[in-house]
Amino acid sequence: ALLRPGRFDRKVFVDLPDVTGREKILAVHARGKPIASDVSFQDIARLTAGFSGADLENLINEAAIFAARRNKRTIGILEFQDAFDRVLMGPERKSRVMSEEDKETVAYHEAGHAVVSFFLPNTDPIQKITIVPRGRAGGYVMPLPEDRFLFSREYYMDQIAMGLGGRAAEEIFFGRITTGASNDLQNATRKARAMVMEYGMSDALGLPTYGSGSSNPFLGQQYGYLGGGNREYSEESARSIDEEVKRILEQSYERALTIIRDNNDKMVDLAQTLMEVETLDRDDFEKIMNESDNGQLAEGESI
Repeated sequence: ALLRPGRFDRKVFVDLPDVTGREKILAVHARGKPIASDVSFQDIARLTAGFSGADLENLINEAAIFAARRNKRTIGILEFQDAFDRVLMGPERKSRVMSEEDKETVAYHEAGHAVVSFFLPNTDPIQKITIVPRGRAGGYVMPLPEDRFLFSREYYMDQIAMGLGGRAAEEIFFGRITTGASNDLQNATRKARAMVMEYGMSDALGLPTYGSGSSNPFLGQQYGYLGGGNREYSEESARSIDEEVKRILEQSYERALTIIRDNNDKMVDLAQTLMEVETLDRDDFEKIMNESDNGQLAEGESI
């Protein structure tokens, strides 16, 4: 009733800030704070795609806290990197001691994500890889995302393959899988289902979308047009959706397995390096990826 014509004649939609907006917001919240000369708000703005103004304010405050704890007179790029990790992934779990077996598994798992991403054309460059536990994660791969408004089928397929790269690495190098891939599987399934049900990106099911998107805010259920049921499509369509989601996941998983098998030496080099230093930045990661078996720069390594 509040939104019917005549109540509010003009609606203002406030979206999350783009990269230019984030850079300006960072500059506003940095006023009066001793920012080091090596800090580029433009680079930080690129790294913080999806952050709101409040998130950016929190980022600067956390960076200032890190600088104060380290008795520094200025807030440097290292403090911003640590603050980003804390805001995004939670505090570092220094009290958690991983066994060598778990550490090796996490190293190969994260290396699998990174290597698959590197050899796919529609993924963002890797900014950081770490096996230092934070929050509920044993480690993570941080891409450097771009602000996008349109997403292609190829983009989603590559993102799903990258997300399954950790599980693929565990299967290839250890012959077993762990619970560490549970969140990856959830994200991959969600993307595959969105491709099929919302975006018309399935050749098998074609252009129709499935699901009205309306829901009961109290029951958390989706209601369609067929007699108030939980969905507006048939059992046959539901089976077809499940089969197509499964096909997308299996196809993407096979791509991840192929990339890792074809780049076995790079996987081993990356995982072993992670076990030694625990965290790698973009330059160190790409150096490992761009070296061939004999130490020379590889050419045309892409899929």
